[in-house]
Amino acid sequence: MKVDFNIDIHHLPRVEGHGDIRISVRDGKLADAKWAVVETPRFFEVMVKGLSAERVPFLTSRICGICSISHSLASIRSLERAMQITPPETARVIRLLAMHGETLQSHALHLFFLAAPDFAGTPSVVPLLQSHPEVVEAGLMLKELGNELSIATCGRATHPVSLVLGGVSKAPSKQRLAEIRRMNVERRAMLDRASDFFMTLRIPEFVRETEFISLRDGESYPYIGGNLVSTDGVVRDENDYLLMTNEYTVDFSTSKFTRVSRESSAAGALARFNNNFDQLHPRAKEAAAAFGLQPVCHNPFMNNVAQLVECHHIVASTEAIIDQLLDDDLKDIRTSYKPRAGAATGAVEAPRGVLYHYMETDENGKVVKADCIIPTTQNNANIHHDLHALAEQALAEGKGEKEVEKLCEMLVRSYDPCISCSVH
Repeated sequence: MKVDFNIDIHHLPRVEGHGDIRISVRDGKLADAKWAVVETPRFFEVMVKGLSAERVPFLTSRICGICSISHSLASIRSLERAMQITPPETARVIRLLAMHGETLQSHALHLFFLAAPDFAGTPSVVPLLQSHPEVVEAGLMLKELGNELSIATCGRATHPVSLVLGGVSKAPSKQRLAEIRRMNVERRAMLDRASDFFMTLRIPEFVRETEFISLRDGESYPYIGGNLVSTDGVVRDENDYLLMTNEYTVDFSTSKFTRVSRESSAAGALARFNNNFDQLHPRAKEAAAAFGLQPVCHNPFMNNVAQLVECHHIVASTEAIIDQLLDDDLKDIRTSYKPRAGAATGAVEAPRGVLYHYMETDENGKVVKADCIIPTTQNNANIHHDLHALAEQALAEGKGEKEVEKLCEMLVRSYDPCISCSVH
């Protein structure tokens, strides 16, 4: 079919930040497809230079309003490793609960309010308020649960104040922990009903084989620290993060692209699922089986299903974590330390994938060099190459301009990109 058209989506809606989709079709054939980030650099790595290590996590948490806990903990982990600080076990458990809160509130926001309208065929979440009010309510209740976990462990729902070097400055009260545990049990049924709704939605059939990157420690589902692994068999230490990212620039995007063994790679919920399926809670494995999701899955649209599976893992495992804290006296929460020179990387699994903070300190504990590589930066190249392959597949199936445009928008949103923090 002799068809010419251009798709030029300037600032894709329903994502965090500004990114463009540009596609050209000539004589029914794909001539070009690009994913272009148009945000300007934000220079956080320069801003932390000269700051004392203890102040850095409070500044880096401002890199992102959604993943502020991840940014804070990535800085804390890198600085603790650099200055050889070992936090108490109780603080480690509280930090894990904080990560659960952030991931739950982020996944609920994306799944129910940004991605669900795509799969339901509505322009926004507003029509779902009329057709499926119980689903929208479930999304709100799960996000509230994530917010409450974050407030209890970090002092605030975003931009934490109690996550500090050496541990945490304040432990949640046992009364608050017991209240959240009851809330968690009540909202498990809401998550089950929401999963039933998502099972009625049609996931586009599209596969482009790629390499999935995540953390893995072999003992638990990854959140804070571990080896850097890929589905292509690469295994590296956290400090070798540059070999796992290999950043490079392109002339049509202000954000860098990355690659490891192939032309591109992917991070995020589907990457964690593909590399750590054996560490999921049994309830999460049941949810994955209901959707037919098995490792290694190469359909990027299934990233949203993997996010839903992770919600089941978080809700199921939160009860055990709170029980552990309720059995603790919650007194040994912070260790003292002396500033020293050092250098190390802290890697955490932010909701959208592996987040790297590298820090170097001088003998006074002041930062002399920093490097932050964000999950969406690691997904940019994969989104770019996926767009090309998806557009070619859609044209071969005889789809027209509007169908190609809708599919390409859905594809980018399926990655849950956080573009504002994807630039250095």
